[in-house]
Amino acid sequence: MRRRTLLTAPLAALPLAALPLAGCGPRGNRPLPQADPPVPGATVTAATGPVPVAGRPVRVVVLDTAELDSAMTLGITPLGASRPGADPGPPDYWPASRLAEVADTGTVGAPDHQRIRALQPQLILGNQTRDGAHYEALRAIAPTVLTATTGHPWKENFQLHARALGREAAAELVAEAYRGHLAQVSRALGGPGALGGRRVSLVRFVEGGRVRLYARQNYLGTILADLQLGRPDAQNTDQFDVEVAPDQLAGADGDLLLYAAYGDPAASGAAAVLAGAAWRGLGAVRAHRAYQVDDRLWFEGIGYTGANLVLGQLQCLLGG
Repeated sequence: MRRRTLLTAPLAALPLAALPLAGCGPRGNRPLPQADPPVPGATVTAATGPVPVAGRPVRVVVLDTAELDSAMTLGITPLGASRPGADPGPPDYWPASRLAEVADTGTVGAPDHQRIRALQPQLILGNQTRDGAHYEALRAIAPTVLTATTGHPWKENFQLHARALGREAAAELVAEAYRGHLAQVSRALGGPGALGGRRVSLVRFVEGGRVRLYARQNYLGTILADLQLGRPDAQNTDQFDVEVAPDQLAGADGDLLLYAAYGDPAASGAAAVLAGAAWRGLGAVRAHRAYQVDDRLWFEGIGYTGANLVLGQLQCLLGG
């Protein structure tokens, strides 16, 4: 598969293979144990305080993309999931056969309480950033476990999700496989000493004509840091992102420039920026080192399965 085709093809068609693998392309997680011993109910400490949860719940509703990745990675296909507002459904790097079983429960930040209640969940997973205002209504439906936020602390959030789901042993296997995958990709690319001098730029076009340069305090920033990759000066900050004007794009340049558009490319202004002089003048663009990536994987696929797929594509793009 050619490099550009890999980045834009529907990822639900690509295999979630077991580690370790060689060469370019997406990676999946190590297969989980076939069966877990019964566990009693537990009380987990969420952002809202202690939450009693039934032992190993299987009827689960997720309210954001990180919670979806956690549940699916741990072998649970949720009854329902909320989707990002500008997307037609949940991130589509999951097999269509699994997503077909997941009911629509509204949009991220605006869950449909009536639909969720009708699903009779045993557990609801979300985060305060999106759903703090809905917490009282949600916990009246089922035990609701919210992390404080999403994105940057995705590894810690995954562990909380695993505790709520009663799948801590499986979660450790997933984390161990990710660490092994990181080491394999690093070796393939020449090791940490070689990667630190390669500056990777992350740019996202968002509806309303905003151009976001992603800094370090976000999900993708952690993956690049795990690989010890360098960042452009404008993005090498302890922030979530830096917004710039469409004609002020110097901070978007890098040795490798990866960009995506959230929602309609026209509404996000991506089409106009990509055709403009400021974009065409970037060194990465002139050197043909700028690649469009799948927004629904790279920027929304917050979790270990998403991260392994991103790692595989980074290896391909960086020449391993």
